[in-house]
Amino acid sequence: MTDVNTRLRLDGKTVWVTGAGKGLGRAMAVALHQAGATLAVTARTASDLEQLSGELSAHGGKVLAVPASVSDSAAVRTAVGRVVEWAGRLDVVVNCAGISPHFTRSEYVTDEDWQQVLDVNLAGTFYCCREAGKVMLEQGSGSIVNVSSVHAGTGFERIAAYAASKGGVEALTKALAVEWAEHGVRVNTLAPGYFRTDLSSGLLDSRWGERIVRGTPLGRVGEADELGGAAVFLASDASRFMTGTTVTVDGGWTAW
Repeated sequence: MTDVNTRLRLDGKTVWVTGAGKGLGRAMAVALHQAGATLAVTARTASDLEQLSGELSAHGGKVLAVPASVSDSAAVRTAVGRVVEWAGRLDVVVNCAGISPHFTRSEYVTDEDWQQVLDVNLAGTFYCCREAGKVMLEQGSGSIVNVSSVHAGTGFERIAAYAASKGGVEALTKALAVEWAEHGVRVNTLAPGYFRTDLSSGLLDSRWGERIVRGTPLGRVGEADELGGAAVFLASDASRFMTGTTVTVDGGWTAW
């Protein structure tokens, strides 16, 4: 019988994290590295990746930094090729790259703003799943973790494009999970609630912040490193009988 702590380890597994330069992606990359993963990280800003990879490499283990935008399908294809060339395989993908640049009433959302969010959050997630999936299907194994949001299933003002994109991510996850299960590839969603990051700080520090905290039963927002355990669980063999589901880490936001 394998010990559960052993199943939670990622030694010998190659893990690729997108959106790893800052915030939740960075925190999950750190947690996955601490669990023993051979880690590849992607973000649009090369300096963020260099800083992260330098910090992690100083603590031992291999880290590959691959700057790319997930909304560019050719760049995603190249990134996956670099990871496989570097490590020889790809066992886990955590798709965290995402944006929410507009906090705007829906009647004022422009076509360009709408498309920008869907290109990164939904199309980008699909491109990464598709290209990584090709490798995993050939291997006969793999775990994909798509980062969604509590707002894939709960309403909130002024985030129509973001909510729609994350709802799409959850639907995409279920479709891929069913399609790829027979080939040993698992696909799950990790849905965070409100965490303090560069992306959310403007909203949390505004008049909306009090409402968000009041709507969270634990009475606070999360710290980024509190998401790492769930990411490690979904990436590891500890969750090997899970696919097509969503793990929510939200301080109770969706329990109301």
